[in-house]
Amino acid sequence: MSHKQTTLWKVLALVLFSIAMGLLEAVVVVYLRRLYYPEGFTFPLATMSTEIYLTELLREVATIVMLVSISAAVGRSYYERLAYFLMNFAVWDIFYYVFLKVLLDWPATLLDWDILFLIPITWIGPVLAPVLCSLVMLGMTGLILRFEDAGKLLPFSRMEWSGILGGSVIIFVTFIRDYALLISASGLLSTPKSQQALAVFQQFSAAYIPQTYAWGWFSLGLGVIMFSVLHWSRRVGKA
Repeated sequence: MSHKQTTLWKVLALVLFSIAMGLLEAVVVVYLRRLYYPEGFTFPLATMSTEIYLTELLREVATIVMLVSISAAVGRSYYERLAYFLMNFAVWDIFYYVFLKVLLDWPATLLDWDILFLIPITWIGPVLAPVLCSLVMLGMTGLILRFEDAGKLLPFSRMEWSGILGGSVIIFVTFIRDYALLISASGLLSTPKSQQALAVFQQFSAAYIPQTYAWGWFSLGLGVIMFSVLHWSRRVGKA
């Protein structure tokens, strides 16, 4: 079997794995929404018990470990493992929303707000935002695997890595901005052990309904990532 055929079989197997993970994740969320949002998911967020919240954190950690582990096991080089991780994450994320639509008929539109992650604090944003990130990740995967198969793969330069990581940080900030502001306003940052500050944060969180998303900053972050990847792609193409 040629290297190209081997890569194709790996991609197909990993895509199936990631689709199954997306289904599993969606099923768990169906249970959670039946428990906490019987009339349909919406903001403000329902307050979770400490036990359920910690269980959710463990589930998220386990999900990332699974994606990293399968990518590390299948990939033969650093960049191949990176490509497979990006692909696994993107396919998992996209099909998670596909299956939520099938099972719950949600989201109604790609602009509906969702809880995206809980580590280190709550991430929120319109569904469209993580989907766009996933599409860019799939594009990066395709380029890395294509260049590696052609024997032309070059590492990202320091400038290109800076752009990719810097753009990622900007996007990350747009996701955590709202809850970071709630934490700051509650006083948890200045008095982290204060029960009063914790109660204030819970009160703020229980009443919080997101209004606007920082699409400008998100577009900047995603644009910086895409520019850096395209710069690398052109450099590799000329090599």
